[in-house]
Amino acid sequence: MSTSPTASSEPPSKRVRRRGAFIVFEGLDRSGKSTQVARLVDALNAQGVKAVAARFPDRTLTTGKMIDSYLSQKADLDDRAIHLLFSANRWERANQILQDLESGTTVVCDRYAFSGIAFSVIKGLSPTWCRAPDVGLPAPDLVLFLRISPRAAQSRGGFGNERYETPEIQLRVEAEFAALAESVEPGVWRNVDAERGVEAVGDEVRARVEEVLEGYRCEGPVARLWEDSVA
Repeated sequence: MSTSPTASSEPPSKRVRRRGAFIVFEGLDRSGKSTQVARLVDALNAQGVKAVAARFPDRTLTTGKMIDSYLSQKADLDDRAIHLLFSANRWERANQILQDLESGTTVVCDRYAFSGIAFSVIKGLSPTWCRAPDVGLPAPDLVLFLRISPRAAQSRGGFGNERYETPEIQLRVEAEFAALAESVEPGVWRNVDAERGVEAVGDEVRARVEEVLEGYRCEGPVARLWEDSVA
């Protein structure tokens, strides 16, 4: 994958300063997100593009430890309380993400606000209410949704270890992801067939990411999620 800037006859003072790209992977549980995040970060760094991985929930943060107890079914929390906790976890990391992007580092993220909303809406919470705490977070330049059927996900190792890992829940979450795809700027959300082999999925991922790294999105400031939806 070539991500080197092309030669330019313009003087350095006239060239647009490019920031890092914010790449988010979404998908059902066991769709291969963590694998593809790790592979992409390694590939980018090998190409000379500085990249770091992020993951939500970030269980190393204060809020993440509480979330971990909930997901491993060691603790119960009110649905609204856990939703706000997930959002707070993202806000805890938001400044670091912005600093990385503005310094020219690409951030590759395993899950983001879309997961938080999808899993809360299936519990009966209002989509508008669920979205509100995440308004203003750094907006991704690209969302790669790894599409896999709940049946295929169930056949993969580790499925069922956490609270939401049942075929019924995953099917409902899939429908909410489809609705969320319509809430972002056209071209940001890309579906990737994740039922193929790791290499085939990775090839498509790198092609999609290359388009973003070489495109216009990384020439401007980092956008913010859903700010245009606030009256």
